[in-house]
Amino acid sequence: MTYQGVLQKMQTELMNPIQYYLVFEDSFLNVNQLLNKEIQIKFEGFQCLNCGLQKKIFRQGFCYDCFMSSPAVGDWIMRPELSTAHLDIEDRDLSYEKRVQLQPHVVYLALSSDVKVGVTRKTQVPTRWIDQGAVQAVPIVEVPNRYLAGIAEVALKNHYADKTSWQKMLKNDFPEADLLLERKKAFEWLPEEVKQHFSNDISVLDLNFPVLEYPKKVKSLNLDKTPFFTGKVSGIKGQYLLFEDGTVFNVRSNEGYVVKINVLN
Repeated sequence: MTYQGVLQKMQTELMNPIQYYLVFEDSFLNVNQLLNKEIQIKFEGFQCLNCGLQKKIFRQGFCYDCFMSSPAVGDWIMRPELSTAHLDIEDRDLSYEKRVQLQPHVVYLALSSDVKVGVTRKTQVPTRWIDQGAVQAVPIVEVPNRYLAGIAEVALKNHYADKTSWQKMLKNDFPEADLLLERKKAFEWLPEEVKQHFSNDISVLDLNFPVLEYPKKVKSLNLDKTPFFTGKVSGIKGQYLLFEDGTVFNVRSNEGYVVKINVLN
């Protein structure tokens, strides 16, 4: 079987194990079906996810021009505390920013390579946790806008990591942790205006990824340097395909790349 199209991050379904899908313009692939099969990935070009033109991808699936102008990749995306829509202040496109920023957001703790703090829109739970390769996650607060989530995250970054070590995550290397206990501790460090959104009625979500074997060492597949790759799929975690030889392929970091995927057996 051959699948061809523009890479976008894998869509996911919360099951046991998590189900993954690559969706192309004319077809889709349940990636779980590739486990223990040999596949070929061939790089064929670029297509910006924003303008649709065949221009070299700069970041996050966008060409340089779109990355510098689109409201979908403003600084407040990576740094929620910079959100200003609640003040009626525009960054790039106020109507877009109001739609995204002025909706419920969740500040959470996740266990991936360590206990980390993060922010996501409520509509992205549990997708965000799956994409990070977290084996467990628990909400801390649900707030009405992105700014409040951002200042809560800034306060908690003094006590928890805010980034995942992708190498450790892919090797399934994480410490033992009691997320409910950490959550109770986190309450004391929250800004006063956020504490009112803390709820004790919370449970930890366990996430099970479709992995046959975790690698001991990992090496990242770079399509710019290796435009043709063949390997046997040994697992899927976060937004990565894991291969038997320790190669890992980050689908999300290759958004906007046009590829052809051949399933050999």
